[in-house]
Amino acid sequence: MLRRLLPLTDASIDERMTIEPDVSANARTVLANVFGYSDFRNSQAETIAHLEHGGSALLVMPTGGGKSLCYQIPAITRPGTGLVISPLIALMQDQVDALEQAGVPAAFLNSSQSWAEQNEVLARLRAGALDLLYVAPERAVTARFLGVADQTEWSLLAIDEAHCISQWGHEFRPEYRELSVLRERWPDVPCLAATATADAPTRRDVAAQLGLDSSDVFVTGFDRPNLEYGVTPKIDARRQLTTWLTTRHRGDAGIVYCGTRKKCEQVADWLRQEGVDAHAYHAGMESADRAAVQRRFLREDGVVVVATIAFGMGIDKPDVRFVVHLDVPRSLEAYYQESGRAGRDGAPSDCWMLFGWQDVVRASQMIGSVADDAGTPVQHRLTERRKLEQLVGWAESPDCRRSGLLRYFDDATTDVSPRERCCDNCQSPPETRDATEAAQKLLSCVRRVGESFGVVHVIDVLLGRSTEKVERFGHDRLSTFGIGPENDSHGWRSVARQLVAAGLLRVDVDGKGVLELTHSSWEVLRGERRVELKVEHTTPGAARKTRRTSKPAAAVELEGTDHELFEHLRALRQRIAHEQDVPAYVIFHDRTLAEMARHRPADLDELGTLHGVGAKKLERYGDQFLRALGGES
Repeated sequence: MLRRLLPLTDASIDERMTIEPDVSANARTVLANVFGYSDFRNSQAETIAHLEHGGSALLVMPTGGGKSLCYQIPAITRPGTGLVISPLIALMQDQVDALEQAGVPAAFLNSSQSWAEQNEVLARLRAGALDLLYVAPERAVTARFLGVADQTEWSLLAIDEAHCISQWGHEFRPEYRELSVLRERWPDVPCLAATATADAPTRRDVAAQLGLDSSDVFVTGFDRPNLEYGVTPKIDARRQLTTWLTTRHRGDAGIVYCGTRKKCEQVADWLRQEGVDAHAYHAGMESADRAAVQRRFLREDGVVVVATIAFGMGIDKPDVRFVVHLDVPRSLEAYYQESGRAGRDGAPSDCWMLFGWQDVVRASQMIGSVADDAGTPVQHRLTERRKLEQLVGWAESPDCRRSGLLRYFDDATTDVSPRERCCDNCQSPPETRDATEAAQKLLSCVRRVGESFGVVHVIDVLLGRSTEKVERFGHDRLSTFGIGPENDSHGWRSVARQLVAAGLLRVDVDGKGVLELTHSSWEVLRGERRVELKVEHTTPGAARKTRRTSKPAAAVELEGTDHELFEHLRALRQRIAHEQDVPAYVIFHDRTLAEMARHRPADLDELGTLHGVGAKKLERYGDQFLRALGGES
């Protein structure tokens, strides 16, 4: 359902009835004949109509919801060329490959091209021979490009991954901030700023930076019902990860996120030892090596990339079946963006996080290091702190994780009922216990050591460990020394994390990992507040079901000869993709092949009615796939 955020300075979401312009008949023709889809979805029609009539907008639509069509179709139906600002070379290449397969004249400009190749693209642009041009943000504001651009008729300006504009966003990129120059130079060109994720402050900042204050902000909702969320206490990351992958996702494509470059290398090594086709990806690698990893991920089946957050923004690969976080991201906004790279095709996919105390400390240290920069505003530091606390609270919550994410983005319109594939908490509701006494012991110990030590030292005192540090500070003589034998180290770390999540304890704002009491801590210490905590399990939920099929998600319901035919069609698609050096999914998605196998069209007319079969693809590949459907190799 379409929602409007007005006014932009108000954090509340108001729904209102308005008369929207109708999407043009030409746009519907392009949807069917070029892209092979029968109807619009997720408010695409409203957004496209708004742009076709010259309006500008900020669009927030979930990954896989069809954002790209919202600017691609009006770029085709309106006079001129659509300029798309895109952050990654590989993303541009994939988008252009897919458009060319559909018969749309498109090109990109980026640093991977020679000077001659760039000149050829600019010549096509001058000649009006392009419907869409993809350009990196830093190149879009260069004198060379602007010199040509000022002489070009633009149908629209689209800014993909628009959350990068905002200093409050999780992936702020300074070069994006300069894009306001394009709006100033071409004020009459419709502008669409598109993103899959942006909380209310980020939305307001993006709109203000692009001069969209008087324009509409379309938020289509944030729910990804095909994703299952889970969080598990981090005990032995190597064992936990390898067990989870080999039992639930052997042979699947996926992404594993790590906090450091070194860890990416280590984890990729672990997984290869377990027979997983895993590859590291991080900014410390040579650019050619990074490009090779991304290329394999996009073009081959079953590849796992172990990466820092440098990987994945805007990746169009539809069949990513899982995203794992071995280290926590900086905010729920970042987590939603990164985990959302799973299941773009709408098929069931997993988002799993391993979470431990050290993650909280590391994230606090990162915020502290940012704060040490004299140029960092205090407000930015406080915002980062608030976002970390919200992430910790979500990870430790016993409530539905999907509902928690939707609340974070102020999405109150989506009804989320507990269901099997919703999250670990819905599938296996966590046990809780009265932990008031344990909380009082830990909080009292934090106070006794002067709120000047980290969790390891506090636990040593609670467990009565006479370490050199404990004896040096005389903490073996405290009344709290040895009062906590009922928990081991893991148990006390769990108590500490959950107290932080509940606002009953905090990690120091300087990022040194020191535990400090809060105002609410004293309510517990005085016996005025009861504390309920989860009973933790260290496996990904005993009740969570192991996948029992290695079939592609689109083919799970196919049986017998239908499934054999599907695999035959996939082999043909792979051969064609290899010959053209493009990802297989830009030929046809798995869903399209599954429909072919199920319905077995007898001629081109029947084949052309299937999802994702546009006129150009029907012309290019129709005869080959009909022969394959008839049993020919």
